[in-house]
Amino acid sequence: MTAPRDLPGHRALVREAGKVHLRLRPTPYPSPGELLVTTPVAGLCGTDIQMLRGLRDDPAPVIGHEGVVRVVAAGPGIPASLAPGTPVVVNPTHGDDPSFLLGHNVDGLLQEFTLIPATAVRGGLVVPLEQVPDAELGTLVEPLAAVRYALGLLAAARPRTLVVYGDGNIGQLAVRAARGLLGTGVRVLLVHHTPEGRRWSERHPVTGTEAVGGEAPGGLPPLGDGPTAALLATPRDGTLDALASALRLGGGGNLTVDLFGGLPPGAASALLPGVDLAAVRAANCAGRPVPAVFTEATTAEGRRVRLTGHRGVGNGHLLEAAAELWQHPELYRDLVTHVVEPAEAARIMNGLAAGRRRTVDGNRLLKLAVRFAPAPAPPREKW
Repeated sequence: MTAPRDLPGHRALVREAGKVHLRLRPTPYPSPGELLVTTPVAGLCGTDIQMLRGLRDDPAPVIGHEGVVRVVAAGPGIPASLAPGTPVVVNPTHGDDPSFLLGHNVDGLLQEFTLIPATAVRGGLVVPLEQVPDAELGTLVEPLAAVRYALGLLAAARPRTLVVYGDGNIGQLAVRAARGLLGTGVRVLLVHHTPEGRRWSERHPVTGTEAVGGEAPGGLPPLGDGPTAALLATPRDGTLDALASALRLGGGGNLTVDLFGGLPPGAASALLPGVDLAAVRAANCAGRPVPAVFTEATTAEGRRVRLTGHRGVGNGHLLEAAAELWQHPELYRDLVTHVVEPAEAARIMNGLAAGRRRTVDGNRLLKLAVRFAPAPAPPREKW
């Protein structure tokens, strides 16, 4: 492979001085152990929106870690399973190397070409796919993988009731995936925190899911006996409020809580004295350890609970999520609410950064999918 003299530029959504701009960037080429991938469609997630709003200080100018991509070129030393043309998903979280967090401290997928560094390739984070969902649904592979991880953790409690806090994309994914992982007999409640979210759910009902909260009066209905699981799919600044509500859930059974939604720095709950919530969430990372870690705790009101959480996902979760989206696209397609070109994406992203609302052009935004026009690969003779 020879080094190119002049690669074509490619379009990228770049964060500069608090704004997102559509820029033309030089297309990199892979050194030994590296890969270059191209992104047909990339997704914007809740964590990305937090970065746009300045709630996180992740430094990558180009964010985004959601989407099925294709290998364009490979540096020396790349296995044949990752040959150019291979559809892959990139696991954004390296369980052993904190220098790689795709779209956070390493440039992400909201651009036509992305260079995947050797540490991610060596770590097995570039995962070839055999069951490939269409490009728009590909933006849901990583978030659905995270949801499947969380539901798999909660499944150990054999819950009769699942309470999902949060009416965004993660909450909606969770109620769609719950019965496949927890059994068709589980009762599912989706707790909304906005009237807009409640109205969207009522227009897009999920079989077996009860919509509560939002603009409806009153609290949760009686939960009955049997184990209860709570999944906190809230933004990080809403996690502690959701946790307080979950710890006071009624019902006569055991309670297990998954801290899915992240935590603000130094987060603590007066209801869980002495519990390091960040440590609880970080105890499981990228699919490890097996079996997963749970923390037993006693609330300030004397109730015994089990706490868990995770960072990142394992490759197996990604493969399972891709297969689920490939096999049952109709169950998830309504969650990709906005599909736009990059210039329009920059406008929407700047609007999301400026306020707290998630309504875009009159429609509630769950998943923004940014479609990059198929870009020709750099000529083979230049690689």
